[in-house]
Amino acid sequence: MTPGSLPQLSAPVRSYLNDPSLTALWTAARKRLERNRLAPTGTVQAQLDAEGAKRLGGLLGTRLEPGLRRVQLGALDAALRASAAQCGLVSVVSELTGQPLQDRVSAKEAQQTAWATMWQQLDADLTRTGLAHASWITDWLGELRSTGILTRAGIEAAPTALSSAIRTIATLTNTPLHSRPGTEARAVKEWELSELAAHTTGDAHGLDEGRLTSVLVLKAVAVACTLPWSDSAASRRLLWEQVGVSTDSLSGTIMVWRLAPPGSHPWAQMMRTRRDLGLVTHLTLQELRAAPDAVLTVPGTTVHFCENPQVLQAAARYGLPGILVCGSGNPSAAGWELLRRLIAGGADVVYHGDFDWPGIAIADRVIGAGARPWRMRAADYLNALTELPAERLLALAGPPAPTPWDPQLAAVMAQNDLAVHEEAQLQHLLADLRKDTSASEP
Repeated sequence: MTPGSLPQLSAPVRSYLNDPSLTALWTAARKRLERNRLAPTGTVQAQLDAEGAKRLGGLLGTRLEPGLRRVQLGALDAALRASAAQCGLVSVVSELTGQPLQDRVSAKEAQQTAWATMWQQLDADLTRTGLAHASWITDWLGELRSTGILTRAGIEAAPTALSSAIRTIATLTNTPLHSRPGTEARAVKEWELSELAAHTTGDAHGLDEGRLTSVLVLKAVAVACTLPWSDSAASRRLLWEQVGVSTDSLSGTIMVWRLAPPGSHPWAQMMRTRRDLGLVTHLTLQELRAAPDAVLTVPGTTVHFCENPQVLQAAARYGLPGILVCGSGNPSAAGWELLRRLIAGGADVVYHGDFDWPGIAIADRVIGAGARPWRMRAADYLNALTELPAERLLALAGPPAPTPWDPQLAAVMAQNDLAVHEEAQLQHLLADLRKDTSASEP
């Protein structure tokens, strides 16, 4: 036997010990050793027939009767070492049962240590990235623990996926979406899914459907945005769009009414034709990127931006002159791209949405990106409450959101604890669009 190699039983010894009459003994010994940190201590019981009793008795140097026998592992280990086997019980059992023994106690302790290390590292990562005090973090962590998603993935895969998820969430959270007084004004950053994956996981497919990192990130988005979790493709796309991530350049659109870009660009001419035909246009990210140099509006033109498609539908029904963009809730990547280009081109973008906490969160993002509030101040909210019949008043739901453009708005909403959805203000919004003459033909 070479130094460092495992002992190998000679053929005669193996034949003697590997007789079927001793199989129950070696099986019992294996289970006890693996529970016992591989130490040959304690006893095992094994049912022995006459042949088994004879062979074991010969090994131990004693006479044994057939039946249920209790065997001291220490004595068996010493007998094997003194016999022609010339090795201990652990080596013999490993060879006779066909695979190395595992110290299951140490393995369990090591795994428990690895899981504890992972959760500790998670806490450190949350603190380092500034996410530790986010209002939704506790709920997200609770869901990860209660659903067992990390446990099912295994300690080999979970830490890497979780670390990548934290980097992704931190990137999305820390992406500069707002321009506040006293802070540097920077453009809205929107991501293609593969671009984000390469940036945060090192793999362009790291956030693909079915990847653990992707699921962890989307569960965080669902909790943070108080949206229901669903594993459908449509739900995943919606959740990604909530944080400005485009899963493709075609599915997500932004609806526009009477957007008629000036100039000779073929796309601009097409848009003016659609305006003249009284057609609503669904712009995709791919379409906007196909005309990157096209001017969208004359500088100073007012562009109204709403949340609910019913507002745009009504504007089109009545043929109102004002330019209107509809985000259909949280804007898709195409919506953010259009908003960025409108503001960069000098358009006066004004935004209106729901007076509920999710709607306020969307408004905060849009207004923070450079738009102005449109009937979105405390006085507008209070006036809306007086106009709503009692049967249409609904309680606010979800975590409160700040209103930096008018801090009093968040205060009066919290005080009244009532929501006002955008369609309830339809008559006022349409009146503004009806009076808007800044969208005259170029």
